[in-house]
Amino acid sequence: MFTRKEFLQYIALLAGGAYAAGCRTPGAYDHIGGSILGASAAAGHQLRDGLSVSPQKTIRTGVLIAGGGVAGLSAARKLRLSGKTDFLLAELEPQTGGNSLSGGNSITNFPFGAHYLPLPNPENTALMDFLTEAGLLKGFDKGLPVYDELSLVYEPAERLYRKGRWQEGIIPQVGLSPQEHDEMKRFLALMQTFRDAKDSSGRHAFDIPAALSSRDPQFLSLDALTMEAWLQREGFRSEPLRWYVDYCCRDDYGAGIKTVSAWAGIHYFAARRGKAANADASAVLTWPEGNGRLVQHLRRHSHNQTLTGTIVYRVQTEGNTVLADCWNYQTREAMRIVADHCILAMPQFIGRRILGETPGPQFTYAPWLVANVHLRELPVDKNLPVCWDNVIYGQQSLGYIYAQHQTTDRRPAKSHVITLYWPLDQLEPADSRRKALQLQHRDWVELCMAQLEQGHPHIAKLVTAVDCWIWGHGMIRPIPGFMTTEIPGTPPRVHFAHSDLSGISIFEEAFYQGESAAMRCLG
Repeated sequence: MFTRKEFLQYIALLAGGAYAAGCRTPGAYDHIGGSILGASAAAGHQLRDGLSVSPQKTIRTGVLIAGGGVAGLSAARKLRLSGKTDFLLAELEPQTGGNSLSGGNSITNFPFGAHYLPLPNPENTALMDFLTEAGLLKGFDKGLPVYDELSLVYEPAERLYRKGRWQEGIIPQVGLSPQEHDEMKRFLALMQTFRDAKDSSGRHAFDIPAALSSRDPQFLSLDALTMEAWLQREGFRSEPLRWYVDYCCRDDYGAGIKTVSAWAGIHYFAARRGKAANADASAVLTWPEGNGRLVQHLRRHSHNQTLTGTIVYRVQTEGNTVLADCWNYQTREAMRIVADHCILAMPQFIGRRILGETPGPQFTYAPWLVANVHLRELPVDKNLPVCWDNVIYGQQSLGYIYAQHQTTDRRPAKSHVITLYWPLDQLEPADSRRKALQLQHRDWVELCMAQLEQGHPHIAKLVTAVDCWIWGHGMIRPIPGFMTTEIPGTPPRVHFAHSDLSGISIFEEAFYQGESAAMRCLG
């Protein structure tokens, strides 16, 4: 447990300058309810600590999918659509969805994790077929996709609080010096150059899925240094630009420019080339429940073949079969699943342990806090209303999204939900994860209010509850060397499928990895 000194040090690291600036009036937040939610850490730690029980029964199946996040669900969909229905999906949590889980109340749905999907690149036909199947891509107009209007983010989409006012868009614009303006312009132009770049074989320098990106040394050499070192080398030194790039890296990777590789940092800006007939290229698809909307559709393909509350704790091969030992911590029942193939749709730090191996050192994961803040009414801002994405400059947190931004109901809502996103990258992941899990609900409430009060000084009076979801291993961190370090193979008939194989924790990568693993099972 914390000593008092360690507690105060960690709180100060988390909140930064916001901790000193926030309201410290005793009892100021006593009216705020809520709780700490989160993944089943206790069940997961059984696996970490060495779970071993004797199977009480044996089940036979064609393919076992271990893990029900987006990758596992996508693998199940691919198998079913290919005519392979002899499969089971085992998921540790009470429900599938991984870090795209969502919740809701009588007023609105809201996300507990990933909350949007950028327009897919034109070559990503598998993902576009899925969106068509889900009713989100309606057709094509002159070769360009037409997306569901209710799923395209409504305007105004983004705003940034800086220098005492809200501005539209997240790129800093207000109060830049001529030099800062020129640097921002030069950086964005260079990112466009990378976006257009191809190698001699015609492959894009940066692509999604990442596996399709060029392997040309001129681009892969960027994986040898951090994004901060690259910015310094290229003469990008202005504080607003460095803040913006750091924000973007923390948004997609849970770690900033001092940690992620330059390849990954540039990939964030240069890999997307989505287009639509009815939206700008920068538009995204989003829903009140975030990517829970996509998960809801994926679940249909494996609903009757899913074993929830089930830990797959050992996998080994024997001839042409895979033996998977499982433990259902809800029924207290152990079983052995005998399969022709096994898809480990889980991060490397878990999957390698199940195989009796050790993951490579490049696999490190960022812890996150996602807090759903319930309000009686929204704060009123004179110059720009609440947008879908709302960012406060210079914070430790990434700001918040407004769950009801996508609603078509224009009647005044009885309550509102905003979702605060916060990568806990102030310490090394293991230390931050351990300390974050020791904080009490009242600590998180105070920290969240300190962040929000920088843009909304009196918001605490409007808040009724804060529900905190802590992701201990929220997303893979693409540190230098990740893209150029070979990932060890697997035993025959065992296949990994998870976004951490790509180094980029986004829906598109998980979807691709799930489909790819399913195709290997199908031969």
